[in-house]
Amino acid sequence: MPTSKSDPAARPYDLAIVGAGPAGLAAAVTAAGLGLRCALLDAAERPGGQYYRHPAPGLGAARPDRLHHHWPAFAALLRRLDAHTRAGRVDHLSGHHVWTAEPGETWRLHAVVGPGGPSSAGSAGRAAVVEARAVLLATGAYERQLPFPGWTLPGVVTAGGAQAMLKSGLVLPGRRIVVAGSGPLLLAAAASLATAGARVPAVVEAGDYLGYARTPAALAALARNPGKLGEGARHAALLLRHRVRLRPRSAVVEAHGEDRVTAVTVARLDADWRPVPGTGRRIACDALAVGHGLLPQIELATELGAATRTGPDGAVALAVDERLRTNLPGLWAAGETCGVGGADLALVEGEIAAREIAGRPVPAALRSLRRRRRAFADLLAAAHRPGPGWTDWLTPRTDVCRCEEVTAARIREAVDELGAGDARTVKLLTRAGMGWCQGRMCGPAVACLAGGGPPRPDSRPLACPVPLAHLADAADESPGGSG
Repeated sequence: MPTSKSDPAARPYDLAIVGAGPAGLAAAVTAAGLGLRCALLDAAERPGGQYYRHPAPGLGAARPDRLHHHWPAFAALLRRLDAHTRAGRVDHLSGHHVWTAEPGETWRLHAVVGPGGPSSAGSAGRAAVVEARAVLLATGAYERQLPFPGWTLPGVVTAGGAQAMLKSGLVLPGRRIVVAGSGPLLLAAAASLATAGARVPAVVEAGDYLGYARTPAALAALARNPGKLGEGARHAALLLRHRVRLRPRSAVVEAHGEDRVTAVTVARLDADWRPVPGTGRRIACDALAVGHGLLPQIELATELGAATRTGPDGAVALAVDERLRTNLPGLWAAGETCGVGGADLALVEGEIAAREIAGRPVPAALRSLRRRRRAFADLLAAAHRPGPGWTDWLTPRTDVCRCEEVTAARIREAVDELGAGDARTVKLLTRAGMGWCQGRMCGPAVACLAGGGPPRPDSRPLACPVPLAHLADAADESPGGSG
């Protein structure tokens, strides 16, 4: 069980892993197999993360494997995790929303415990403190959104959200679904939705897939990852079979409807992602799944001063060395926190990190595989980097920050008339990013409108909402506290 104020003598874990997605699962089963006593913390009730979402047992799904491309790998991980859990080598601490970490020779992770975390109905959530000699962050990523008129209409969901509805709830966001944005997730989402019975009239890709092969380095990265080429070919064949039209160098620039989206306007884009005048075309739909790739979730580490790097797509990730160590002693990272690269890369990095933490040799073939997959991930990121002209999609009345209802006009006023030169100053002047999502939805858009380049990760002492009573308890339990 987790070390807590009520159990001060409990022995710290050798390793605490935050996140039970592909990287976290791979790290947990590898580390436990090498003799480490591990805690695997995750906010969800079941392991798998966003990638391996699966229906609850109560839904009675007969073939959950058909919702995933790599179900056998996930099933194998679950079997290994179950064996280590029964043997006492891994404690799977589900429903643990980690809100801060205290570094030291023994790390202390503070969490709110409950199915819904601090927002659980009728309960503020129980406090827990988990102590470990080393911490591995495998917290994954969330979707990047670029606003446009109508994006707040019911029926407009993220591309990953549409997949989550299907994988975990066995439901579709609509019957006629346009899939739009940029990045390889679009093809996977469209294929899943079409296979489940949805009509997908178009996949609207703002980037250009030809960018994958424009340089010798890009061609080499493709050649070293034939499995990814095969996966892409399978998606393409499925979409062709379902008569899904691919519209590259295009974007949804407006969603239409009153109580729900009923149509979208799709326009061609120039090289900078600006809509080409006169190319708009209306497509009827009852749902829109839209997303522009993923952003690493790194708030726990940046609050502690962990070094970061900016990837080829402008996303900020944790900077790690070849051993997957951050610049903070005892803190490691794997998977999307190091830069979005997909489940295959996350599995490899999770195993490498576990071996390094356990002080065991890492096979040269495993390091080589990581380098190949990371190079391929960088290739995709560069090909789908948002162009600066996307802000031409916006009208003055378009909400950029949905939580606080901050419009594009207010943000531009803060920049042009009040002198704001970065996203943080815009936030202070307009409240953009101060809502429930804490800037996850609007942060990249606000940074772009502020003209300050890629958004710098905010230093926040709280990675998720936490009851005030837990803050007082944490202060009392800290080495310098009053308790």
